[in-house]
Amino acid sequence: MPETTEVLIVGAGPTGLMLAGDLAAAGVSVTVLERRTRKSVLTRAFAVHARTLELLDARGIADELVAGGARIDRLQMIGDAQLDLARLPSRFPFMLLTPQHETEALLAGRAEALGAEVVLGAEVTGLRQDADGVRVSVRRSDGTRPTFRARYAVGADGMNSVVRTALGLPFPGRAALRSVMLADVRLSVPQQEPVANAVREGIAFVSPLGDGWHRVVAWDRGKQMPVEAALGLDDVRTITRKALGTDFGMHDPRWLSRFQTDERQVPRYRVGRVFLAGDAAHVHSPAGGQGMNTGLQDAANLAWRLAAAVRGQAPDGVLDAYEAERHPIGRSVIRDSGRMMRMALVHSPVVRTLVNAASRTAVRIPPLADRMAAKATGIAVAYPAPSGAHPSQESAPPT
Repeated sequence: MPETTEVLIVGAGPTGLMLAGDLAAAGVSVTVLERRTRKSVLTRAFAVHARTLELLDARGIADELVAGGARIDRLQMIGDAQLDLARLPSRFPFMLLTPQHETEALLAGRAEALGAEVVLGAEVTGLRQDADGVRVSVRRSDGTRPTFRARYAVGADGMNSVVRTALGLPFPGRAALRSVMLADVRLSVPQQEPVANAVREGIAFVSPLGDGWHRVVAWDRGKQMPVEAALGLDDVRTITRKALGTDFGMHDPRWLSRFQTDERQVPRYRVGRVFLAGDAAHVHSPAGGQGMNTGLQDAANLAWRLAAAVRGQAPDGVLDAYEAERHPIGRSVIRDSGRMMRMALVHSPVVRTLVNAASRTAVRIPPLADRMAAKATGIAVAYPAPSGAHPSQESAPPT
Protein backbone atom coordinates (compact mmCIF):
# COMPACT_ATOMS: atom_id res chain seq x y z
CA MET A 1 0.00 0.00 0.00
CA PRO A 2 1.29 3.49 -0.80
CA GLU A 3 2.15 5.89 1.97
CA THR A 4 -0.50 8.62 2.03
CA THR A 5 -0.42 12.32 2.77
CA GLU A 6 -2.56 15.26 1.75
CA VAL A 7 0.21 17.28 0.09
CA LEU A 8 3.52 15.88 -1.14
CA ILE A 9 6.43 18.27 -1.73
CA VAL A 10 9.50 17.29 -3.72
CA GLY A 11 12.56 19.24 -2.59
CA ALA A 12 13.62 20.31 0.90
CA GLY A 13 15.21 23.60 -0.05
CA PRO A 14 13.91 26.93 1.27
CA THR A 15 10.85 26.93 -1.03
CA GLY A 16 9.74 23.41 -0.12
CA LEU A 17 10.33 23.91 3.60
CA MET A 18 8.45 27.21 3.70
CA LEU A 19 5.51 25.57 1.95
CA ALA A 20 5.61 22.56 4.27
CA GLY A 21 5.59 24.74 7.37
CA ASP A 22 2.64 26.80 6.17
CA LEU A 23 0.61 23.72 5.25
CA ALA A 24 1.38 22.01 8.55
CA ALA A 25 0.39 25.19 10.41
CA ALA A 26 -2.97 25.01 8.63
CA GLY A 27 -3.51 21.43 9.81
CA VAL A 28 -2.68 19.78 6.48
CA SER A 29 -0.70 16.54 6.52
CA VAL A 30 2.42 17.13 4.42
CA THR A 31 5.47 15.08 3.46
CA VAL A 32 8.65 16.48 1.93
CA LEU A 33 10.88 14.21 -0.17
CA GLU A 34 14.54 15.21 -0.51
CA ARG A 35 17.08 13.41 -2.68
CA ARG A 36 20.03 14.46 -0.49
CA THR A 37 20.90 12.11 2.35
CA ARG A 38 21.95 14.92 4.68
CA LYS A 39 21.07 18.55 5.17
CA SER A 40 23.23 20.92 3.15
CA VAL A 41 25.90 23.11 4.74
CA LEU A 42 26.70 24.92 1.49
CA THR A 43 25.49 28.43 0.79
CA ARG A 44 24.03 29.18 -2.62
CA ALA A 45 21.71 32.05 -1.75
CA PHE A 46 22.60 34.42 1.07
CA ALA A 47 20.56 37.60 0.56
CA VAL A 48 17.20 37.86 2.34
CA HIS A 49 15.21 40.88 1.24
CA ALA A 50 12.67 42.98 3.15
CA ARG A 51 9.52 41.36 1.72
CA THR A 52 10.82 37.91 2.58
CA LEU A 53 11.64 39.03 6.12
CA GLU A 54 8.07 40.32 6.42
CA LEU A 55 6.78 36.88 5.40
CA LEU A 56 9.04 35.23 7.97
CA ASP A 57 7.94 37.79 10.56
CA ALA A 58 4.30 36.84 9.99
CA ARG A 59 5.36 33.30 10.88
CA GLY A 60 7.23 34.37 14.01
CA ILE A 61 10.74 33.45 12.88
CA ALA A 62 12.23 36.60 11.30
CA ASP A 63 13.89 37.94 14.44
CA GLU A 64 15.80 34.71 14.98
CA LEU A 65 17.19 34.83 11.45
CA VAL A 66 18.03 38.53 11.69
CA ALA A 67 19.90 37.99 14.96
CA GLY A 68 22.42 35.70 13.27
CA GLY A 69 22.95 37.66 10.06
CA ALA A 70 24.50 40.89 8.86
CA ARG A 71 22.27 43.87 8.04
CA ILE A 72 23.11 45.85 4.92
CA ASP A 73 21.34 49.19 4.46
CA ARG A 74 22.58 49.86 0.94
CA LEU A 75 22.15 47.74 -2.18
CA GLN A 76 24.98 47.81 -4.72
CA MET A 77 23.84 48.78 -8.20
CA ILE A 78 25.81 49.21 -11.43
CA GLY A 79 29.27 50.72 -10.89
CA ASP A 80 29.52 52.64 -7.64
CA ALA A 81 25.80 53.51 -7.39
CA GLN A 82 24.03 52.30 -4.24
CA LEU A 83 20.36 52.19 -3.30
CA ASP A 84 19.52 53.41 0.19
CA LEU A 85 17.28 50.79 1.84
CA ALA A 86 16.76 52.75 5.07
CA ARG A 87 13.76 54.51 3.51
CA LEU A 88 11.85 51.29 2.80
CA PRO A 89 8.31 51.30 4.25
CA SER A 90 9.01 48.12 6.21
CA ARG A 91 10.00 46.94 9.68
CA PHE A 92 13.05 45.55 7.89
CA PRO A 93 14.62 48.47 6.00
CA PHE A 94 17.72 46.51 5.06
CA MET A 95 19.00 43.43 3.27
CA LEU A 96 20.02 40.56 5.50
CA LEU A 97 23.10 38.52 4.64
CA THR A 98 23.01 35.02 6.11
CA PRO A 99 24.05 31.61 4.78
CA GLN A 100 21.29 29.70 3.02
CA HIS A 101 21.77 26.71 5.29
CA GLU A 102 20.81 28.93 8.25
CA THR A 103 17.56 29.89 6.52
CA GLU A 104 16.90 26.26 5.64
CA ALA A 105 17.56 25.10 9.20
CA LEU A 106 15.12 27.67 10.57
CA LEU A 107 12.41 26.71 8.07
CA ALA A 108 13.00 22.98 8.60
CA GLY A 109 12.75 23.37 12.37
CA ARG A 110 9.46 25.22 12.05
CA ALA A 111 8.02 22.73 9.55
CA GLU A 112 8.92 19.67 11.60
CA ALA A 113 7.77 21.24 14.87
CA LEU A 114 4.37 21.83 13.24
CA GLY A 115 4.12 18.20 12.12
CA ALA A 116 5.55 18.11 8.59
CA GLU A 117 7.54 14.98 7.73
CA VAL A 118 10.86 15.57 5.93
CA VAL A 119 12.26 12.40 4.33
CA LEU A 120 15.95 12.52 3.33
CA GLY A 121 17.52 10.14 0.85
CA ALA A 122 14.28 9.90 -1.16
CA GLU A 123 14.77 10.29 -4.91
CA VAL A 124 11.61 10.67 -7.01
CA THR A 125 11.65 8.31 -9.99
CA GLY A 126 8.14 8.74 -11.35
CA LEU A 127 4.93 10.72 -11.03
CA ARG A 128 1.41 10.04 -12.26
CA GLN A 129 -1.85 11.77 -11.48
CA ASP A 130 -5.52 11.05 -11.88
CA ALA A 131 -8.77 12.82 -11.01
CA ASP A 132 -8.39 12.06 -7.30
CA GLY A 133 -4.71 12.51 -6.57
CA VAL A 134 -1.04 12.04 -7.39
CA ARG A 135 1.06 8.87 -7.13
CA VAL A 136 4.83 9.33 -6.75
CA SER A 137 7.42 6.54 -7.04
CA VAL A 138 10.53 6.89 -4.89
CA ARG A 139 13.91 5.20 -4.56
CA ARG A 140 15.25 5.41 -0.99
CA SER A 141 18.94 5.49 -0.11
CA ASP A 142 18.47 2.15 1.67
CA GLY A 143 17.37 0.55 -1.60
CA THR A 144 13.63 0.39 -0.88
CA ARG A 145 11.17 1.72 -3.44
CA PRO A 146 8.06 3.05 -1.69
CA THR A 147 5.15 4.77 -3.37
CA PHE A 148 3.46 7.87 -2.02
CA ARG A 149 -0.12 8.95 -2.65
CA ALA A 150 -1.27 12.55 -2.14
CA ARG A 151 -4.18 14.78 -3.06
CA TYR A 152 -1.75 17.40 -4.42
CA ALA A 153 1.96 17.52 -5.18
CA VAL A 154 4.43 20.38 -5.54
CA GLY A 155 7.76 20.32 -7.37
CA ALA A 156 10.20 22.53 -5.47
CA ASP A 157 13.16 20.50 -6.67
CA GLY A 158 15.27 23.10 -8.40
CA MET A 159 16.39 23.93 -11.92
CA ASN A 160 16.73 20.28 -12.96
CA SER A 161 13.29 19.45 -11.57
CA VAL A 162 12.26 15.81 -11.86
CA VAL A 163 8.64 16.86 -11.29
CA ARG A 164 8.71 19.34 -14.18
CA THR A 165 10.20 16.67 -16.44
CA ALA A 166 7.55 14.14 -15.38
CA LEU A 167 4.86 16.67 -16.31
CA GLY A 168 6.40 17.00 -19.78
CA LEU A 169 6.77 20.75 -19.43
CA PRO A 170 9.47 22.62 -21.36
CA PHE A 171 11.82 25.08 -19.66
CA PRO A 172 12.38 27.68 -22.37
CA GLY A 173 15.01 30.35 -22.09
CA ARG A 174 18.73 30.75 -22.57
CA ALA A 175 22.12 30.40 -20.95
CA ALA A 176 22.84 33.98 -19.91
CA LEU A 177 26.40 33.72 -18.62
CA ARG A 178 28.83 30.81 -18.78
CA SER A 179 31.84 29.93 -16.65
CA VAL A 180 30.97 32.07 -13.64
CA MET A 181 33.40 31.42 -10.78
CA LEU A 182 32.22 31.08 -7.21
CA ALA A 183 34.34 30.90 -4.07
CA ASP A 184 33.68 30.98 -0.33
CA VAL A 185 36.85 32.30 1.27
CA ARG A 186 38.41 34.00 4.25
CA LEU A 187 39.69 37.54 3.69
CA SER A 188 42.73 39.17 5.27
CA VAL A 189 40.88 42.46 4.80
CA PRO A 190 37.25 41.58 5.74
CA GLN A 191 34.47 43.55 4.10
CA GLN A 192 31.47 44.77 6.09
CA GLU A 193 29.32 45.39 3.00
CA PRO A 194 29.10 43.88 -0.50
CA VAL A 195 31.36 45.41 -3.13
CA ALA A 196 31.07 44.89 -6.87
CA ASN A 197 32.43 46.29 -10.09
CA ALA A 198 32.57 45.53 -13.79
CA VAL A 199 35.51 46.32 -16.07
CA ARG A 200 36.28 45.41 -19.63
CA GLU A 201 37.98 42.19 -18.53
CA GLY A 202 35.06 40.96 -16.42
CA ILE A 203 33.20 41.38 -13.16
CA ALA A 204 33.73 40.62 -9.48
CA PHE A 205 31.43 40.66 -6.48
CA VAL A 206 32.54 40.18 -2.88
CA SER A 207 30.12 39.97 0.03
CA PRO A 208 30.21 38.92 3.67
CA LEU A 209 28.04 35.89 4.41
CA GLY A 210 27.37 36.83 8.00
CA ASP A 211 29.34 33.91 9.44
CA GLY A 212 32.92 35.11 9.02
CA TRP A 213 33.20 33.81 5.46
CA HIS A 214 32.92 35.83 2.25
CA ARG A 215 31.31 34.93 -1.06
CA VAL A 216 33.18 35.87 -4.23
CA VAL A 217 31.45 35.69 -7.60
CA ALA A 218 33.66 36.48 -10.60
CA TRP A 219 33.58 36.24 -14.37
CA ASP A 220 36.59 36.53 -16.67
CA ARG A 221 35.65 37.55 -20.20
CA GLY A 222 38.91 36.25 -21.63
CA LYS A 223 38.96 32.90 -19.83
CA GLN A 224 35.77 31.03 -20.58
CA MET A 225 36.10 27.46 -19.32
CA PRO A 226 33.60 24.58 -19.15
CA VAL A 227 31.74 24.38 -15.85
CA GLU A 228 33.43 21.01 -15.28
CA ALA A 229 36.93 22.53 -15.54
CA ALA A 230 39.08 22.66 -12.43
CA LEU A 231 39.03 26.01 -10.64
CA GLY A 232 41.89 27.39 -8.59
CA LEU A 233 41.80 30.30 -6.18
CA ASP A 234 44.34 32.15 -8.34
CA ASP A 235 41.78 32.27 -11.17
CA VAL A 236 39.35 34.04 -8.83
CA ARG A 237 42.04 36.33 -7.42
CA THR A 238 43.18 37.49 -10.87
CA ILE A 239 39.85 38.83 -12.12
CA THR A 240 38.93 40.18 -8.67
CA ARG A 241 42.09 42.31 -8.67
CA LYS A 242 41.28 43.62 -12.16
CA ALA A 243 37.68 44.50 -11.25
CA LEU A 244 38.11 45.74 -7.67
CA GLY A 245 41.76 46.71 -7.51
CA THR A 246 42.51 44.13 -4.80
CA ASP A 247 41.75 40.55 -3.88
CA PHE A 248 41.40 41.48 -0.17
CA GLY A 249 43.90 38.78 0.71
CA MET A 250 41.47 35.93 0.01
CA HIS A 251 42.62 32.54 1.31
CA ASP A 252 41.50 29.16 2.68
CA PRO A 253 38.59 28.51 0.29
CA ARG A 254 35.96 26.09 1.59
CA TRP A 255 34.15 25.98 -1.76
CA LEU A 256 35.31 26.58 -5.34
CA SER A 257 32.98 26.01 -8.27
CA ARG A 258 32.05 27.11 -11.76
CA PHE A 259 28.45 27.51 -12.80
CA GLN A 260 26.28 28.79 -15.60
CA THR A 261 23.49 31.30 -15.10
CA ASP A 262 20.31 30.67 -17.05
CA GLU A 263 17.19 32.73 -17.70
CA ARG A 264 14.29 30.30 -17.97
CA GLN A 265 10.65 30.03 -16.97
CA VAL A 266 8.19 27.20 -17.27
CA PRO A 267 5.04 28.21 -19.23
CA ARG A 268 2.66 26.73 -16.65
CA TYR A 269 2.93 26.61 -12.86
CA ARG A 270 0.06 24.14 -12.55
CA VAL A 271 -0.82 20.90 -14.35
CA GLY A 272 -3.87 19.28 -12.78
CA ARG A 273 -3.03 18.45 -9.17
CA VAL A 274 0.68 19.23 -9.50
CA PHE A 275 2.31 22.64 -9.01
CA LEU A 276 5.80 24.06 -9.52
CA ALA A 277 7.52 26.63 -7.31
CA GLY A 278 10.93 28.23 -6.88
CA ASP A 279 13.77 27.27 -9.23
CA ALA A 280 11.66 24.42 -10.65
CA ALA A 281 9.48 27.15 -12.17
CA HIS A 282 11.96 29.96 -12.89
CA VAL A 283 15.70 30.64 -12.85
CA HIS A 284 17.49 33.88 -13.58
CA SER A 285 20.66 35.91 -13.21
CA PRO A 286 21.99 36.18 -9.62
CA ALA A 287 22.12 39.98 -9.97
CA GLY A 288 20.05 41.49 -7.17
CA GLY A 289 19.93 38.30 -5.09
CA GLN A 290 16.30 37.48 -5.98
CA GLY A 291 16.36 33.70 -6.40
CA MET A 292 15.60 32.29 -2.95
CA ASN A 293 13.37 35.25 -2.12
CA THR A 294 11.17 34.69 -5.16
CA GLY A 295 10.82 31.00 -4.29
CA LEU A 296 9.83 31.72 -0.69
CA GLN A 297 7.21 34.16 -1.94
CA ASP A 298 5.91 31.49 -4.35
CA ALA A 299 5.51 29.16 -1.37
CA ALA A 300 3.66 31.74 0.73
CA ASN A 301 1.26 32.40 -2.16
CA LEU A 302 0.58 28.73 -2.83
CA ALA A 303 0.33 27.33 0.71
CA TRP A 304 -2.95 28.90 1.83
CA ARG A 305 -4.54 28.00 -1.51
CA LEU A 306 -3.65 24.33 -1.12
CA ALA A 307 -4.77 24.34 2.51
CA ALA A 308 -8.15 25.79 1.52
CA ALA A 309 -8.52 23.25 -1.30
CA VAL A 310 -7.68 20.31 0.99
CA ARG A 311 -10.32 21.52 3.47
CA GLY A 312 -12.85 21.92 0.66
CA GLN A 313 -13.13 25.66 1.29
CA ALA A 314 -11.91 26.95 -2.08
CA PRO A 315 -13.14 26.62 -5.65
CA ASP A 316 -10.66 25.47 -8.28
CA GLY A 317 -10.14 29.06 -9.44
CA VAL A 318 -8.31 29.81 -6.19
CA LEU A 319 -5.66 27.26 -7.17
CA ASP A 320 -5.46 28.64 -10.71
CA ALA A 321 -4.82 32.12 -9.32
CA TYR A 322 -1.43 30.94 -8.00
CA GLU A 323 -0.08 30.84 -11.55
CA ALA A 324 -1.97 33.99 -12.53
CA GLU A 325 -0.30 35.95 -9.73
CA ARG A 326 3.16 34.41 -9.51
CA HIS A 327 4.02 33.77 -13.18
CA PRO A 328 4.18 37.53 -13.98
CA ILE A 329 6.36 38.08 -10.90
CA GLY A 330 8.79 35.40 -12.05
CA ARG A 331 8.88 36.90 -15.53
CA SER A 332 9.59 40.34 -14.08
CA VAL A 333 12.47 39.04 -11.93
CA ILE A 334 14.02 37.30 -14.93
CA ARG A 335 13.76 40.48 -16.99
CA ASP A 336 15.08 42.87 -14.34
CA SER A 337 17.97 40.73 -13.10
CA GLY A 338 18.98 39.97 -16.68
CA ARG A 339 18.97 43.65 -17.53
CA MET A 340 21.21 44.40 -14.55
CA MET A 341 23.66 41.68 -15.56
CA ARG A 342 23.79 42.81 -19.19
CA MET A 343 24.44 46.41 -18.18
CA ALA A 344 27.26 45.25 -15.91
CA LEU A 345 28.82 43.32 -18.80
CA VAL A 346 28.81 46.16 -21.34
CA HIS A 347 32.05 45.88 -23.31
CA SER A 348 32.44 49.47 -24.48
CA PRO A 349 34.18 51.75 -21.93
CA VAL A 350 32.17 54.71 -23.21
CA VAL A 351 28.83 52.97 -22.82
CA ARG A 352 29.88 51.60 -19.43
CA THR A 353 30.71 55.13 -18.25
CA LEU A 354 27.30 56.35 -19.42
CA VAL A 355 25.52 53.46 -17.67
CA ASN A 356 27.37 54.16 -14.42
CA ALA A 357 26.52 57.85 -14.63
CA ALA A 358 22.84 57.07 -15.26
CA SER A 359 22.78 54.73 -12.23
CA ARG A 360 24.34 57.37 -9.97
CA THR A 361 21.80 59.93 -11.16
CA ALA A 362 18.84 57.59 -10.63
CA VAL A 363 19.70 56.80 -7.00
CA ARG A 364 19.93 60.52 -6.20
CA ILE A 365 16.30 61.18 -7.21
CA PRO A 366 14.30 60.16 -4.09
CA PRO A 367 11.00 59.11 -5.76
CA LEU A 368 12.83 57.07 -8.40
CA ALA A 369 15.27 55.60 -5.88
CA ASP A 370 12.40 54.61 -3.58
CA ARG A 371 10.62 52.80 -6.43
CA MET A 372 13.82 51.01 -7.40
CA ALA A 373 14.45 49.95 -3.79
CA ALA A 374 10.87 48.73 -3.36
CA LYS A 375 11.10 46.63 -6.51
CA ALA A 376 14.56 45.24 -5.73
CA THR A 377 13.49 44.11 -2.25
CA GLY A 378 10.07 42.74 -3.16
CA ILE A 379 8.19 45.45 -1.25
CA ALA A 380 6.59 46.57 -4.51
CA VAL A 381 5.08 43.13 -5.23
CA ALA A 382 1.30 43.38 -5.46
CA TYR A 383 -1.51 41.52 -7.18
CA PRO A 384 -3.88 44.08 -8.69
CA ALA A 385 -7.53 42.97 -8.62
CA PRO A 386 -10.98 44.55 -8.32
CA SER A 387 -12.21 45.05 -4.78
CA GLY A 388 -13.34 41.75 -3.28
CA ALA A 389 -11.80 39.65 -6.06
CA HIS A 390 -8.94 38.35 -3.92
CA PRO A 391 -9.52 36.36 -0.73
CA SER A 392 -6.99 38.47 1.18
CA GLN A 393 -9.33 41.45 0.69
CA GLU A 394 -12.15 39.75 2.58
CA SER A 395 -12.97 40.55 6.19
CA ALA A 396 -11.65 37.15 7.30
CA PRO A 397 -8.50 36.46 5.25
CA PRO A 398 -7.19 32.88 4.99
CA THR A 399 -4.72 31.73 7.63
